[in-house]
Amino acid sequence: MKGAKPVIAGNVIPMKGDIQKPVPDPPADMCGRAAEVWAELAPHLVAKDRLDPLFLYQFRSYCQNVANFIEATISMEVEGLYYEVETRNGRQQKATAAFKVQQEAMNQMRRDSALFGLSPVDAMRITSGGQGDLFRDLMDKLDGPD
Repeated sequence: MKGAKPVIAGNVIPMKGDIQKPVPDPPADMCGRAAEVWAELAPHLVAKDRLDPLFLYQFRSYCQNVANFIEATISMEVEGLYYEVETRNGRQQKATAAFKVQQEAMNQMRRDSALFGLSPVDAMRITSGGQGDLFRDLMDKLDGPD
């Protein structure tokens, strides 16, 4: 073939590396440990396309409950799991307020984490493509391999 050799550098545009999606900052009124949880987890959720702007309030709830869980756990280390009181029925042990806060925060964390696939089971549920089509799956099995 005759003629000048093509100049590749001028014709080929190199691909950019990973295109980073913007990570939303924690809300301005969110402070302390909840904001730290947001800053820690939000980039991971954005990378997995699980932090849509419509879900920011639910994610805020999750971050606040994680913060409550951590604070309650720290309080329990200082105060203990229970305290004793003297009643007309004798000496009784009562759970501390921190224990109750910790339990409620864990329950809320479980509910909120399911929305974002933050447990192994929920991550599989989100990435598996849903429940599938029972009848299509059954028909595929009946038809056998092609």
